[in-house]
Amino acid sequence: MAAYTVQITKNVEKVLDRLPDRIVYPILERIADLANNPRPKGCKKLRGRNGYRFRQGNYRIIYEIFDSELVVVIIAVGHRKDICL
Repeated sequence: MAAYTVQITKNVEKVLDRLPDRIVYPILERIADLANNPRPKGCKKLRGRNGYRFRQGNYRIIYEIFDSELVVVIIAVGHRKDICL
C-alpha cells in the first residue's frame, strides 16, 4: 500500500501551537500514523459531511481522505467538548 501525504491546515497549526507539548506530541504521532493507515482502528466516518474523526486522549482530530491523490488533510483539532462535527 502506498503511503499517503498528510497535510495540516493553517488553522490546525495555530491550535497545536497553543497547546502544551505533553498534549501536542501524542496528537502529532497519531497524525503521522495516518500516512500509513488513513483509516485506523477507532476512526469514525462523519455523518452529514465528508471526513473522518478519531480521538487522542480528550482531543479529536477531524480529517478528510483523498484516495485518488493519496492525500490526508487534517481540517480540525480540538478538545472533544468544544469541537464541532
